[in-house]
Amino acid sequence: MVLGHLGANITLTCQDEEPANATVSWQVQEQGAAGGWGRQLAEGNTLLLRRLRYEDSGHYSCTVGRHLLRSLRLLVAEPPETPQVSCYRRSHDKDVLCEWPQQKKPSPGTRAMLWVKQRFVAENATEQRCHYFSKARKFVCRVKVPPGTDDTKHLVVSTCVSNSAGGSAGKDKIITLSSVLKPDPPVNVTVEALEKAPQRLQVNWSYPPSWDPRFYWLHFQVRYRPEPAPTFMEVDQVTTTWLDIRDAWRGMRHVVQVRAKDEFGHGTWSEWSQEAVGTPWTDPCDLTSEMEPFSSQVPMEDGTYGVTLPPELFGEDDTDGAGGSVMESSTHPVTSPYAFLVTGGSLLLGIALFVGIVVRYRQMWWKSGQETTKPEGEGQHMLVPLGLPPPTLSDTPLLSHHAPSAPGVLHMTHTDYSSSGQ
Repeated sequence: MVLGHLGANITLTCQDEEPANATVSWQVQEQGAAGGWGRQLAEGNTLLLRRLRYEDSGHYSCTVGRHLLRSLRLLVAEPPETPQVSCYRRSHDKDVLCEWPQQKKPSPGTRAMLWVKQRFVAENATEQRCHYFSKARKFVCRVKVPPGTDDTKHLVVSTCVSNSAGGSAGKDKIITLSSVLKPDPPVNVTVEALEKAPQRLQVNWSYPPSWDPRFYWLHFQVRYRPEPAPTFMEVDQVTTTWLDIRDAWRGMRHVVQVRAKDEFGHGTWSEWSQEAVGTPWTDPCDLTSEMEPFSSQVPMEDGTYGVTLPPELFGEDDTDGAGGSVMESSTHPVTSPYAFLVTGGSLLLGIALFVGIVVRYRQMWWKSGQETTKPEGEGQHMLVPLGLPPPTLSDTPLLSHHAPSAPGVLHMTHTDYSSSGQ
C-alpha cells in the first residue's frame, strides 16, 4: 500500500527498469467499483499524479498487453488532528454535548470516540461514538446523563481519533455537570418605543425553548448601543424578561442583544441573541423644527443659481414634487421675505418707543417750567428782622454785665424793668 497526502504529488513506478520494446499501460480501479481492470490512465513505466484528492484512492495496475506487471493500492489520507474538546449542557435536564472543531475535512473512514468516567473511581468508562458535521466543520459527541446524577461530581472526558493514516488522542478534560451549563440564547427579542418618552425603549424577550423555567430560572444581561456608537452599554443582573432603557439617544436607532446564564451562576453565559433594533419616540414637532431650511441654491439651466423657497410662502402645495418653487436669480442677492418682515417690525417698534419717550419727557418739562416762572413779587415776602430802635446814650446803663443782644431779639435791662413798675 502506498500512502499519499492530500494535495501532494506522487509518482508510481511499474518496474525498476523499463521493459524494452514494450508499451506499459496504467489502469485504476476506484474504491467501491466493481471488478475488472478499471479505466485507462496513461502509458509509460511511471505514472505521475498531481495534487492528490481523496477520490484518487484506489488500486493502480500496470500491464504490457494483457500481462500484469504490478498492482499497487494508493490511499489518500491525512493524519487526524488532535482533538481540543469542549463540553456544554443546554439545561439541567439535557445531555452533555462535547465537540471539537476541524481545520480540514477529515479523511474518509476517520473514526472518533469519546469516553467518560468518574474521577478517582475504578470503573469502566462509558464509550460514545462521535459524528462529523460538515457544515459546522466539527465532531460532536452526546454523553447520556443518568437521572439523579450529582451535578458536583467530577467526570473525566477522553477522546481519540484515528484513520488509515494514523491516530491522535486528545488531552483528558475534567468537568462537572454544573460547570458545563451553557443555555441557548434568548429568543423573540423586540425593541419598542414608549409614547412621549424620547429617551426610553422597552426591550422584551423570551426563554429559549431548551430551558424549562418551571424548575430553574435564568438571569439575563442586556447590551445596547446607538448605531453611530462603536461600543455597547451593558445592564447586568436582569431577572425579568423585559428591560426599560431610560438613557437612549433621541431620534437614533439602537441595536439590542440579550444573553442568559443559570440563576445560581453555574456554567457560562449563552451566546448573544440575534440583534434587534428600535428607535425612541420622536415628537412630530421636533421633526418639523429639525428640517433643513429652504435656503439651498439650485443650479439653473442658464448656468446661474436660483434659491429654493418653501411652498407655504406661495399659499399652494408643491405640485411638481421639487420641494419648493425655484425663482430665477438676479444680479442682486436674493433676501428671504422673513428678513424683511422681522427688520420692518423691529424698526416700527423702535420708532414708536422713541416717540413715546420724547412725548413723555416733553410734558414733564413743560409742567416744571410753569411752576418755576411766576411774576416777580407775587407770593414773595421779605423777611425783616424784628428789633428795637438803636438805644441812646441816656438809656444805656453805666454798668451792664450783659452782652449786646442779637438783632431781632427783644432785650430789657434792669432799669427798664424797674421803671415799668414791675
